[in-house]
Amino acid sequence: MKAKRLWPCMLAMLPFGAAAGLAAQTNAPALPDTPITLTLVARGLDHPWSLQFLPDGRMLVSERPGRLRIIRADGGMSDPVTGLPEVAGGGQGGLLDVLLARDFAESGLIYFSYAEPRGDGTNATAVARARLTLTAAGGNLGPVSVIFRQQPAIASAAHFGSRLVWGRDGTLFITLGERYSMRDSAQDLATDLGKVVRITPDGGIPPDNPFVGQPGKQGEIWSYGHRNSQGAAVDPATGALWMTEHGAMGGDELNIIRPGGNYGWPLVTYGTDYDGTAIGIGTAAPGLEEPLYYWNPSIATSGLAFYEGDLFPAWRGHVLVGGLAGQTLQRLDIGNGTVRGVEVVLNRARAGVVTGGGSMRVRDVRVAPDGSVMVLTDEADGRLIRITPQ
Repeated sequence: MKAKRLWPCMLAMLPFGAAAGLAAQTNAPALPDTPITLTLVARGLDHPWSLQFLPDGRMLVSERPGRLRIIRADGGMSDPVTGLPEVAGGGQGGLLDVLLARDFAESGLIYFSYAEPRGDGTNATAVARARLTLTAAGGNLGPVSVIFRQQPAIASAAHFGSRLVWGRDGTLFITLGERYSMRDSAQDLATDLGKVVRITPDGGIPPDNPFVGQPGKQGEIWSYGHRNSQGAAVDPATGALWMTEHGAMGGDELNIIRPGGNYGWPLVTYGTDYDGTAIGIGTAAPGLEEPLYYWNPSIATSGLAFYEGDLFPAWRGHVLVGGLAGQTLQRLDIGNGTVRGVEVVLNRARAGVVTGGGSMRVRDVRVAPDGSVMVLTDEADGRLIRITPQ
C-alpha cells in the first residue's frame, strides 16, 4: 500500500512547541537472563486474545473467533460461555479484550471488546458489558449491553485495537485502531479512528475529557494519532496510562499517554511502509509526542503489564511487553524516564520446553495474584504458559 500524501494543512493544525519529553530511545542494553521455570497450563485455545483472573482462582480467556472459556488452575477448560453477541470474525477481527468490573465479586459484570458487524458489510470495534454467571460447565452472559461503538464503521478486517483498562478514577480507557486503510483519520478528531477514548462504566463521557464541548471533536477522545494499540496498562505508581502500538515496517512504540496528546501517526513514525517507502514527514516533529521507546525491527507488540508481584522482586516496577511477529516476551527495566535495559524473558527457543518448538506469538501477558506471569500465545493451538522463578 502506497504512503498517502499528508497535506500542508494537516501540519498547520499541529500545536506549536517541542515534542514532549526526551528523544525516543531504542536498542537498550541487554539484561542477563532470569532463571525461570515454564509450565504449560493449557493448550488447544483458538487464537486466544485476553486473560483475566477470577476471584475463585479460575481464569477467563477470550478466543478471537467469538468464544469465552473458563480455565481451571490445573488447565481444565470449560465449554464456551453462552450469550455472547455476533462478532465479525476474520483477519484481525473477532472477540478481543475482556475485563472484569472493579466490583466483579459483587456485580458479576464483565466488559469485552469485539469487532461488531454493523449489518451493511461494515464493522468496527465495540465494547459491551454483561453479567457473567458461572456454572459447573462454564458460564452464561446476560443481558448484554453495548456501551461504546467506534465511529465510523468501515469494511475492513484490520486494526481494531483494542485493550480495555480501568483508570484509577474508575473511568474506562479503550484503545482503537485506525482500520489500516483510514490511517489519515488518526489525526481527525471528528472520528474515533486511531484514538484512545475514555468513558464511564455505563458509556457516558467524563466531563474532564480534553475535547469535551469543542465543535467538531468527539468528547470521548483522550489521545490521538495512534496506529493500532494492542497493549495497555495503568502505571501503579503514577496512575498514567501506558500503551504499546504496532508500527508498520518497524517503529513499534511504547508510549506514556497524556490527555489531549497527539502521538503522531501517520505524520511521524520510526518505521517505513510495507513497500519500503517513507511515511509522513520523518521520525519526529514539534508538537507531537515522542515514544518512550521504539522497536526497529518491529516485534509486533501485543500485551503490556507492570510487574508488582513477589515472585520476582528484581522485576518490580518493570514493564512486560509481548511480541507477535517477534515471538517474544520482553522485560524493560525503566528508571528516571529511560529504558535502562531489556531482557528477552521468552523467545521461541527458550519456550521450546513447553511448546515443542511451536509458535511463541505472544498475544497477552498478565501478572497473576500469586506473582507468576501468565502468557497467551496466538495460534490455532493457543497455549497458556505460566512463568515462575527457577
